Amino acid sequence: MRYLPAVVVDALLVLVFAAIGRASHDESPAGFLLTAWPFLVALLLGHLLAALLPARPRRPWSILWGVVVWVVTVTGGMLLRVISGDTAQVPFIIVATLTLGVFLVGWRGITALVRRNRSRAATTHAEVEDAGVEDGTVEDIATGPDDEHPVA
Repeated sequence: MRYLPAVVVDALLVLVFAAIGRASHDESPAGFLLTAWPFLVALLLGHLLAALLPARPRRPWSILWGVVVWVVTVTGGMLLRVISGDTAQVPFIIVATLTLGVFLVGWRGITALVRRNRSRAATTHAEVEDAGVEDGTVEDIATGPDDEHPVA
């Protein structure tokens, strides 16, 4: 079940990609599933491949996992489009590759930054507590030994 949230986020982003693409060509956004289905199938294959790789990334929200999913989604999605009789023109391949890269790897990068910042904040909070400060407030840190006069 730990894979499900990442799969859901990725699938929603693929749907957004397809809807934006349809709308940008003045096509009915309602038909976005026709554009999205090959990429959704490839997305699931990408998650499966990432989970089965021998030296696989361990977390579905990791950047490396996202890169595997991205490459398989773009490659597989384009192949499925062509096999099903649709086109895969070079400009579409470029736009899809860049957009899906930003979407599928980008949210993982943001997640990594947030987790790193939380970790640093927790470490800083622990260091403040280890220094004997009760709640880490500026007043506690800035008081002198007699706790009545702030340290200049």
